[in-house]
Amino acid sequence: MKKAESNVLQHRIKIIGTLLIIILISQIGLSQDYQSEFKNYYHTNDTINQLKVLTKWESVNPKDAELFTSYFNYHFMKSRQEIVSLSTDKPYGESLVLKDSLNQTAGFLGSQIYYDQTELKKSFEKIDKGIELFPNRLDMRFGKIYALGQVKDWDNFTSEIIKTIKYSSVNKNNWTWTNNKKRDVVDDNFLLDIQDYQLQLYNTRNDDLLENMREIASEILKYYPKHIPSLSNISITYLLSGKYDKAIEYLLKAEKLNPKDCIVLSNIAQGYKLKGDKKKAIEYYEKTVEFGNEQAKVFCKTANN
Repeated sequence: MKKAESNVLQHRIKIIGTLLIIILISQIGLSQDYQSEFKNYYHTNDTINQLKVLTKWESVNPKDAELFTSYFNYHFMKSRQEIVSLSTDKPYGESLVLKDSLNQTAGFLGSQIYYDQTELKKSFEKIDKGIELFPNRLDMRFGKIYALGQVKDWDNFTSEIIKTIKYSSVNKNNWTWTNNKKRDVVDDNFLLDIQDYQLQLYNTRNDDLLENMREIASEILKYYPKHIPSLSNISITYLLSGKYDKAIEYLLKAEKLNPKDCIVLSNIAQGYKLKGDKKKAIEYYEKTVEFGNEQAKVFCKTANN
């Protein structure tokens, strides 16, 4: 090849390379603009313009991670419906008391939330696709878990948490967040987030969900065998089920990991008390007093009476 031809070819390659960079930067810029535009309409609850932005965005960059989270938010918000209802029983949450001519309570005017199943299905389809393409995006996983909790789909809520725990061992907690920014997540922080979901299940006061709590805690222990809160969570599910020996078994494992953990020690004492083993209960109440703070000491004195 002649030198002149070689120079022309190199020049063309440079031009093509420059054009590719410009196109890439252009697409990133457009995605960010669409994202900001969508957020503005989202905050004003303008679903018509939200969809217009999403449609244009998808035609330009159909595999943008933020497109999937935005579609998820759009469909989930559309699925949430609120209706005003009149009832004789006081509804959950805020309500207006209605009085009769004798100033007696005649009923309650309140609102009820329900979710449109068609829109809800679309929201989960979008976030599932996003998770499939971007498995390290923790915000996608947590967003889906949050939504499942809102609709009280506790089985899928539990299943999604377990999937996330499993994947944490694959990516070694190297997670990303919005705009694919790296999220500094150490094991303790990740497990703290999962613990919040456990509390959400516990706070339902639904004994049927004790098994869900146990499944999550058991899954954590497969990958984080020294996680004391999970051992405690399992023990609590057994304590509440009246299986005191099983509960104490897990608590004694936790005690071996940290003999001075006053929460574990007080739970062991409580387990023995419920079992009817007063001698062992006193032994562990005394340990709790030895290693606990003033609050723990007051609790032990009360519980031991």
